[in-house]
Formats: sequence, C-alpha cells, structure tokens
Amino acid sequence: MNSILAIAARHGVEVVEDNAHALFSRYQGAYTGTFGCLATQSFHETKNFTCGEGGALVINDRNLLERALVIREKGTNRSRFFRGQVDKYTWVDLGSSYLPSDLLAAFLLAQFEAKEEIQQKRKQIWNRYHEALADWAESHGVQLPVIPADCEQAYHMFYMLLPAADQRDSLISHLKAESILSVFHYTPLHLSEAGRRFAARASHCPVTEDISDRLLRLPFFNDLSRGEQDHVTTALMRFRFRSFTRQAS
Repeated sequence: MNSILAIAARHGVEVVEDNAHALFSRYQGAYTGTFGCLATQSFHETKNFTCGEGGALVINDRNLLERALVIREKGTNRSRFFRGQVDKYTWVDLGSSYLPSDLLAAFLLAQFEAKEEIQQKRKQIWNRYHEALADWAESHGVQLPVIPADCEQAYHMFYMLLPAADQRDSLISHLKAESILSVFHYTPLHLSEAGRRFAARASHCPVTEDISDRLLRLPFFNDLSRGEQDHVTTALMRFRFRSFTRQAS
C-alpha cells in the first residue's frame, strides 16, 4: 500500500480501494479502506457482514462528499433540501437508487454490533484450518496463506495454492465426491470477456494467471461447525497426490 500511494502521489493519481474482502483488517496499524480518497465495501451474502447484496462507499476526502450524496440520491440535491440549504430539490447530476431498505440496514447493523463475536468465530475457523493443514501442506508442496507481521487480516477466506492447475482441478473433484464445495477464486479480469473488450491493449499478467490457475478456496462461513471443518480436513488428507504438471510459482 505504501508503494501504491507513493506512485500515485508522484503522478497525481487518486487511489480508490476495493476493500470488499478486507473490512476491519489493518495494514501497519491502520484500517484498510482509509488509505485512498475512496474505498468500496461489499455486504454481499459471501462477506463477513452481509445484508444479502449492496455495499458502502467510504469517503476519505471531504471534497467528494457532496457529489457522492447527489449520486446516491438519484442524481438530485435532495440531501441539501433536507438540510435546509435549498428551498426545493431537483436533478443536478447522474445518479441512481442505491439506498438499502431500513430492514436490510437493521439486519446489517445487528451484525456490526456483534462484530467482535463474528470475527472471533471466523478467526477460530481460520486458525483451525491453518493448524490442521500445516504439516500436510508442507509435505505436498501446497502453500497456505501467510499473514505479514505488520498486518491484521479480516478472516474473510481460507485458500490454498496447489503446485499445479490440474492438481487443483483434481482436488476440487475429489472434494465434490465427498459432498464438499470447494471453488477456485476468480478469472483474472484481463482474461474475462469484458476485460478483453474494454482494455486499451492486450494485457500480459503471468503471475496473476499462474496464481488464479492454482488457487483453491475451502468452505468458510460464520456457522461452519467443528465437525464440518474436520470433514473437510480429513477429506483433504485422503487426496492422492499423483504426478501432475508442475507450474512455476
């Protein structure tokens, strides 16, 4: 993050953080989502704190606040009207209807009020995976997550990096046969249909492509029981590592 901010400052570029997976994590003591002028937050059903869909925009630059309010209010200056700053409101910019319902907001708020309990549950699940799989992973050349000493993670997911893509795919099939849903992460953006269509030029990101091909996510949700987690780790240890095409890391 320090390197990104330094490059951005040198070129007069603003930094916008995608903080969808990192709510309440810290980098060198500061919360992620507080470094750029804006940060986006997700409350999708797969996140630690959820109201099914939607998200939030964290605004760290007061100069952007007024326009953000207009865009949120369907492109109108309705917020200024409610503050008594104009005698009527009208359309002044682009915008849409982004507001969550009161019911969804209340559902989300209750989770924030239980933040410590929720994060503690997720921490226990994450640590249990890491401890149970450490020796197995080392013996088979599987990489587990590494958390730098100056960072505090959000406990959003638990992933593994397999030595090769075909090995990763074979393990997904093995776990599926055990009634365990494990998934790869995302197709790299530059390889997606939209990425190919909108990119100014063809992109070559070999590290991204390699990691995407070998990454596997394990089941991870707030109410994952110890028995369910034991089932996952036991099934992993039953996987037979055959000779696969090894890729450079």
